Amino acid sequence: MGKRVAIVGAGVSGLASIKCCLEEGLEPTCFERSDDLGGLWRFTEHVEEGRASLYESVVSNSCKEMSCYSDFPFPEDYPNYVPNSQFLEYLKMYANHFNLLKHIQFKTKVCSVAKCSDFTVSGQWEVVTLHKEKQESAIFDAVMVCTGFLTNPYLPLDSFPGINAFKGQYFHSRQYKHPDIFKDKRVLVIGMGNSGTDIAVEASHLAKKVFLSTTGGAWVISRIFDSGYPWDMVFTTRFQNMLRNSLPTPIVTWLMARKINNWLNHANYGLMPDDRTQLKEFVLNDELPGRIITGKVFIRPSIKEVKENSVIFNNTSKEEPIDIIVFATGYTFAFPFLDESVVKVEDGQASLYKYIFPAHLQKSTLAIIGLIKPLGSMIPTGETQARWAVRVLKGVNKLPSPSVMIEEVNARKENKPGWFGLCYCKALQADYITYIDELLTCINAKPNLFSMLLTDPHLALTIFFGPCSPYQFRLTGPGKWEGARNAIMTQWDRTFKVTKARIVQESPSPFESFLKLFSFLALLVAIFLIFL
Repeated sequence: MGKRVAIVGAGVSGLASIKCCLEEGLEPTCFERSDDLGGLWRFTEHVEEGRASLYESVVSNSCKEMSCYSDFPFPEDYPNYVPNSQFLEYLKMYANHFNLLKHIQFKTKVCSVAKCSDFTVSGQWEVVTLHKEKQESAIFDAVMVCTGFLTNPYLPLDSFPGINAFKGQYFHSRQYKHPDIFKDKRVLVIGMGNSGTDIAVEASHLAKKVFLSTTGGAWVISRIFDSGYPWDMVFTTRFQNMLRNSLPTPIVTWLMARKINNWLNHANYGLMPDDRTQLKEFVLNDELPGRIITGKVFIRPSIKEVKENSVIFNNTSKEEPIDIIVFATGYTFAFPFLDESVVKVEDGQASLYKYIFPAHLQKSTLAIIGLIKPLGSMIPTGETQARWAVRVLKGVNKLPSPSVMIEEVNARKENKPGWFGLCYCKALQADYITYIDELLTCINAKPNLFSMLLTDPHLALTIFFGPCSPYQFRLTGPGKWEGARNAIMTQWDRTFKVTKARIVQESPSPFESFLKLFSFLALLVAIFLIFL
């Protein structure tokens, strides 16, 4: 009989963890406090305690080819950027296809996860749960925590002098569901992340006036990149990543700023980030520039003071009448069912080896899945974490000594900027491709482009120069998927399946044929220089 594994949460990472346990012959039991799977992607009219909350209009920021599970593509008739309702359907398809539902106990809250008395020998955990007001306890050989980091709203009211005197309505973005509440109101949204920007844009269609307050600015990009391609299929390639990591950081940040400003000059719109060295999460919004230029959204600096019915922004003495304030100020995270001696959260991060394993435990039988902010989709990231973690829990893969792990964790916490590539200095940030490849290397599943160039050159070139889609992570090693190669070679077909509804006959031109030949020759030269 395989080891028993408790999984906390049935969101995207929880589902992947169940499947990975089953693939390795383990016995997973997933505890989900709500009545359905989906986690963040399940929209409800009311905020539920302990579960991420989203608004009805949420659409994925990563396209379907880049944000699917690595052996389960989205249906080809799905839009490239998926609305939350269809995303939830996809998760249910995944759960049904791999027969995961029977391993989930719904409406079951995890009250505590504690070491057993013989933990130093057995590595086992006592898990106490609550279901229908009945408390139960069970022993598990390992635990995988998949609760995410978007459940505890960060609401720094002390940073806003006068907020207690405000007579209007204010709330955290976690409470937001529909734009109707903004009709004919003067709205202030504080915080220019993806949620804050979405809410400001939505409010601008109904509100009398909308202000979007930002302290440090942000890079705003469109989901639609060069020639109408999905942004992440162009940005997230192995070639681009290698190129970025080979150049000095100032040059990379300058090139990136130049590229982004080609679409929208951020300085002219008051959006330019103050710190352009350290990478901040991109804000994906196709509408914001149009709402600003038509006077529907006004960008403003941070708040100096809140009055009874108005606010004063920094760098001005003018009062702006306000009816509603939305605090899109982000989240903190915690693990209330775990003792601090197991996982301690400090300064927005935990001491986790590879963002997964507590470095100090005598037995590595507890894994945190999905507590990371890569510059890429969370689904393949969490899934890859789970693939490696499960093999560690099973005993197939070994971790280095605690001292080595602690040293690596401490080095990461120092957040020292490097000399090359993008600067990932914020808590939980990671280079998507580099991080995924580290984990794949641990389980011998990283594709070997050198040998592939000899045996399957077409595939090798597609992997290197094309989108780093999750299917690449199933080409070899444990969990190999026979359909991976075909999925990679047909990813662009699925991308344009839903947009190319009207077929236009294009007549070939001699110049275009010559240009393609020249590009092919240049490609061969580039490959020669890179690989030899």
